[in-house]
Amino acid sequence: MSASTAPHVDAEPPARGPARLSERDRRILALEARTYRYVGAKERRIREELGMTPTAYFVRLNALLSDPAALAEAPALVNRLRSLRTRDREERPGLPGPAHAA
Repeated sequence: MSASTAPHVDAEPPARGPARLSERDRRILALEARTYRYVGAKERRIREELGMTPTAYFVRLNALLSDPAALAEAPALVNRLRSLRTRDREERPGLPGPAHAA
């Protein structure tokens, strides 16, 4: 192998620490932490600030609740939302989730 095609021996392997959130995921958590005074204000902010539909936003937010990196980034918010999700699933039969697993 020539010097230009030889692998770099001193290269460090990728970091193996906890997974990091993307900038979009951080923005989702920040937007979710806010309070909104008017009907439709949150949905408008989702479209304007993130360029996402509210449905895509909530699908991603739900996935973030299971992500350890999201828990590390915003523990109070993630734990509060997990609690709400669990309560909703227990109160409304027929929703998929751990409370209704066979």
